[in-house]
Amino acid sequence: MWLDRLAGQHPGSPSPQSNSRPMSPMPRRTSSARGPYLISQMQGHPSRGSNLSLVSNGSSSSLLASSKRANGSALKQSTAVDDAPDPQEVLGKILGPLPDRPFPTEEQDGRIRENDLDLDFDFGSLAMRELADADVNGKDERVYKSQSVNDCRFSEFAQSHSADERDKAKFEDLHRSIRACDDILSSVETNLTSFRNDLAAVSTDIESLQARSSALNVRLQNRKAVEKGLGPVVEELSVSPVVVSKISEGHIDEAWVKVLIEVDKRAIALKKSPLQANSKALSDIGPLLDKLLLKAVERIRDFLVAQIKALRSPHINAQIIQQQNFLKFKDLFAFLKRHQPVLAGEICLAYMNTMRWYYLNQFTRYAKAMEKIKLHILDKNDVLGHEDVSRRATVLSGSKLAGAPHDAYNLGRRIDIVKTSNQMAMSSYLAEEDQSTHYLEVPFRNFNLALIDNATAEYTFLAAFFSPALSFAVISRHFNYIFEPTFAVGQGLTKQLVGDTFDALGLMLCVRLNQHFIFELQRRRVPAMDGYINGTAMVLWPRLQIVMDAHCESVKALTSALPGRAGSSASAKAASATPHVVTQRFGQLLHGILALSTEFGDDEPVVTSLRRLRNEMDIFLTRISNATFGADSRKRERFLYNNYSLILTIISDVGGKLAVENQEHFEALKLSYQEVL
Repeated sequence: MWLDRLAGQHPGSPSPQSNSRPMSPMPRRTSSARGPYLISQMQGHPSRGSNLSLVSNGSSSSLLASSKRANGSALKQSTAVDDAPDPQEVLGKILGPLPDRPFPTEEQDGRIRENDLDLDFDFGSLAMRELADADVNGKDERVYKSQSVNDCRFSEFAQSHSADERDKAKFEDLHRSIRACDDILSSVETNLTSFRNDLAAVSTDIESLQARSSALNVRLQNRKAVEKGLGPVVEELSVSPVVVSKISEGHIDEAWVKVLIEVDKRAIALKKSPLQANSKALSDIGPLLDKLLLKAVERIRDFLVAQIKALRSPHINAQIIQQQNFLKFKDLFAFLKRHQPVLAGEICLAYMNTMRWYYLNQFTRYAKAMEKIKLHILDKNDVLGHEDVSRRATVLSGSKLAGAPHDAYNLGRRIDIVKTSNQMAMSSYLAEEDQSTHYLEVPFRNFNLALIDNATAEYTFLAAFFSPALSFAVISRHFNYIFEPTFAVGQGLTKQLVGDTFDALGLMLCVRLNQHFIFELQRRRVPAMDGYINGTAMVLWPRLQIVMDAHCESVKALTSALPGRAGSSASAKAASATPHVVTQRFGQLLHGILALSTEFGDDEPVVTSLRRLRNEMDIFLTRISNATFGADSRKRERFLYNNYSLILTIISDVGGKLAVENQEHFEALKLSYQEVL
């Protein structure tokens, strides 16, 4: 019987699997279209049935059910491995899976009949027994011996029993795993229940907090509304202890000034409040504010007095104290002026007296240092008509010392003092140590430059510190009070410098410097020094007029000293037609005055004096040409031509309205005598 079934396998079918993992002893549920079992049914042979099929069907159903349950669980399937091959598995590989029939019928009792072995199968050249004993396709090395039906049934029963035992063990393991899962799920259920209860409690707490938050927001909004309405009133009706402590005992600095301004504003607002008479809060805080303001006035007085005393210290720089200790606290004087105007006036007077003494002391010392500078002295011997011009230098104290020679008529580099951009005055130490000799414009410029710088700084400080408590008219009066003695020192030095000099160019330079000082003060917006500048000009212009008149008188005297008649013809022939020495001096003096007048018009006092001097020179040259050359008109005219040509050559490089006028005048005279020649 088994040989017939073994003979039903095609020689080309795949060989059974190796022994690495034995197949399950249970038959497969799926049917094979090429199995011999179905072929026998298709050919009309009666179905077979046996105890083996019953056992196989029952065990296969149980195993399929257990395998389905095992596949759905998370447990690991156990696999039994035997050394010997499973016969039923080998049979299943050869014959294919059995059909799924639960129980055999009577016709199909599982017994193999003789007709079953008469099937016509193509086993090649091998017989059934040879096929059973042979190695299929040379791939399976195992040799299967023939077995009886009883042996197969016993083997199948034993394998089914072993599989049932294994399935039972698997079911027990699965049962234990399920019970463990049930225990875990029960614990999880307990935890989830507890968590749900906790969430319910938390939700209740959140709802309670939300209700409380809403209530607090409503209360906060109400409080803000009340605070917005009552805040300013309460602020006006209260004074912080910190503010009281700061005003009474705190250090006076910028923060102290800010606190004082706030207290002052509050006091002014309370005095102007219409509820002052009916409000008890205002009546309570009023005396406290008054006492606090009196304490502030006392501290401000002590502070300002201490700063004024510091200005009287020797070798102190007043401008540093003004910038650091006064201007930072300029609101203090305004506060003092509002609450104690009498005390403020006394403080202001103390400051003015201190600065009056300070500037007088400083500039008195500086004027003495300027007096020690050596100067070229130009006296009446240095006028144009004087024949013997002395060259000597001395100091202002009057001591006569031999100095470097000087030229009273040549401007040269002296004009640089007007054109320089250096605005620094010479220090008193350098002035005392300087051994060189200078002209009078040097000490004049240094003293007045230092005076203007200090006066500008002081006026700026007064305007910044005392305004708006004081008007600018009052500030100007205070400024004049402070600098009145200092201005007197400056004018005294100017008078000493120009009182006896005949240096026309030096005087002209001082005039131009004074005019530059006027422009500088206008640029700095310091009108308070106009009186001093005008007073200085009133000293310089008259003295310049006197010097110019002295030059005119000297030329006039020189003309009067000439003989009325010409000399002999021999002396006329021997006389030279070269320009006269007075002509050269006049040309240099005229050049210096014109060079210093390029930016000014022809309405100054020096213009009149210059025209008068020019006329005197024309008369002098005409008289000296007649007296020298007599009837020789050719030499006389040549002499005049040479003199006018020299003057024109000297002043030809000067510009300005006044220079053009003089150049045209002498050009006309030159051309008139040139035509005659």
